[in-house]
Amino acid sequence: QVQLVESGGGLVQPGGSLRLSCAASGSFFTLYVMGWYRQAPGKQREFVAVIDINGRTKYADSVKGRFTMSRENAKKTVYLQMDSLKPEDTAVYYCNADPSTVVRGPGEFWGQGTQVTVSS
Repeated sequence: QVQLVESGGGLVQPGGSLRLSCAASGSFFTLYVMGWYRQAPGKQREFVAVIDINGRTKYADSVKGRFTMSRENAKKTVYLQMDSLKPEDTAVYYCNADPSTVVRGPGEFWGQGTQVTVSS
């Protein structure tokens, strides 16, 4: 069983930055593909970024060049550095863990979410 706890959300002006963190509990963190997803009001949850067990990343086109995902295995933590934020980035951001060695879509473990609001 894996528990995920996100932090770092908040209110930021357009063009600003935030860094989200996701701390995981349980064993075998290094063997999990980790991802970030987001859900805006009235919309479906969508993919944002993913990092595999080797540290390779993929991003949604809408955030490519602005967001950077990383992982720190010793702390069982993944991060999402968000720069040049836009109002359309406003959403609840969820951390996801998939016990897989390859990227295949969201896994079964989700965090509780953290709100990101981009507004002037």
